[in-house]
Amino acid sequence: MHVLRLFSCNGLLIPSRIGGGCGSEKHVTGSEKFHTIPGLHWSPLPWPVLAVAAATAAAAVEHQSGEAAAAPAMAAFPALRSADMPAWTSVPRFRSGQEEQNANGNHASSPSMLVFSGGTAFNGVVVELTKFTTRIAHVLPVSDDGGSTAEIVRVLGGPAVGDIRSRCLRLSSESSAEALAVKRLLGHRLSSEDSVAKSEWYEIVEGDHELWYSVSGPYRETIRAFLVHFQSQILRHSSERFRFANGSIGNFFFAGARIFFQSLDAAIFLYSRVSHIPTESLVLPAICTNDRLTLGCELHNGMVIRGQNAISHPLVKDPAGKLPHTVNKMVQGSPPLPSPIKRIFYMSSEGTNLHHEVFPAVNRTVLEQLLQVDAVVYGMGSLYTSICPSLVLQGVGEALSSRSCPKILILNGTHDRETAGMSASDFVCAICDALNRKHCDDPCLTLNHPPSLYISVMLVPAGGEIPVDLGNLAGMGIKYVVTVEAIHEESLGVLYEPKALIAALQMAVSTHLPVDCKLVPDKSDNSFTTSNQIP
Repeated sequence: MHVLRLFSCNGLLIPSRIGGGCGSEKHVTGSEKFHTIPGLHWSPLPWPVLAVAAATAAAAVEHQSGEAAAAPAMAAFPALRSADMPAWTSVPRFRSGQEEQNANGNHASSPSMLVFSGGTAFNGVVVELTKFTTRIAHVLPVSDDGGSTAEIVRVLGGPAVGDIRSRCLRLSSESSAEALAVKRLLGHRLSSEDSVAKSEWYEIVEGDHELWYSVSGPYRETIRAFLVHFQSQILRHSSERFRFANGSIGNFFFAGARIFFQSLDAAIFLYSRVSHIPTESLVLPAICTNDRLTLGCELHNGMVIRGQNAISHPLVKDPAGKLPHTVNKMVQGSPPLPSPIKRIFYMSSEGTNLHHEVFPAVNRTVLEQLLQVDAVVYGMGSLYTSICPSLVLQGVGEALSSRSCPKILILNGTHDRETAGMSASDFVCAICDALNRKHCDDPCLTLNHPPSLYISVMLVPAGGEIPVDLGNLAGMGIKYVVTVEAIHEESLGVLYEPKALIAALQMAVSTHLPVDCKLVPDKSDNSFTTSNQIP
């Protein structure tokens, strides 16, 4: 085993929902344009919104079935590529790594990565990571049942999109005044006071809020159309009073687009184009579904806990008996679990025990990317509720164990409710058990691969709380342990210094961590250079 140290220097009409279609027609009456494409029904909408909807639907079809399958949909909209349409409505060609290599004659200069993470901890280094490479597939769970997401799921159902929205927001462009305006709008949260939040929401959905001022017509009409559609869905569920307090406009936009398209993939694509996320960056739900997903955990003492929030950050009622609108994610926010976690699993939305376990299918694009990327990263964050929900899905362990690329675990800097008392080797065991589906009741679904097939490199923060038991890690076949400069914050604990962490990832991916090499800062330009001397 090689232990290295790493440091750094300083008035729209509502779109109808997807239904059955039987052909491709086009009718023009005055200034309104009505379109029907196979599988879709449209109500009259402004032309830019129709164009975006068509592009999104076609791109989603193309992504899943190939370019030819999207042709009928695109044929109904020949004007999509005309000069008067915004550039972001164009449909990118999703290409595999092999296709890219065939097209260019060699691999792209920057490496490709797949990152398993949640929607909070890893967000702090996303911007820095894009300076190294934008060829990243971000895989996120869709089982979060806290905060603004919980209210949407409670009233409208469907998967939780909060983590996906959060990552999309971090990846959004800030290259122009309009891009910044769109990012501010979709990143805005309403007041924590319900009456104030509801008033502000109506101001936004009616197009009168100041957040719209720097957003141009095509963007404004497109974004507002799906916010209006979200509002219409809430009104249709009049028996359930929707609470707007602390609501995320981005979550509302996501929900409106997903319900309209009946496709989470299409909603992500639309958000990505509106926000100018680099086309080579993918934000992938671990499970592609329109249904509500509930996470469960079994403790070693036999206890079963239902719901991600109850596992990681349980809400505590205030003296008046009301639950807070926000989730407390501070280091000391929740007491440890009564017993260590044995396993994470999915359960039916109404389930309460192990007999209600379900086995959703993994997003096939995740498997495709796992077989193509140059490196796989397990990000820092909530181990059991952010990382493991993506790993326990059938096919993920099989794909990962077949690859010989660098597989990098970024160890947390601080214990939390889920990992109290755990060591670095315990983290490795938890990831290995999840990928092997070790405690699954069906033995046909289990694997028996060693940790070394899933993890080859571990990054640890300097001064972190979690004990790094090198002897146990060496016995598991972990080849390298790299210590990375960290920042100590009272409320959040030990955090990685972003530049140092990305430099470590770059070294692990690009040079496979040579035995006698470390990274040291070049004080002249704040970059990192290699040195053959280890202190």
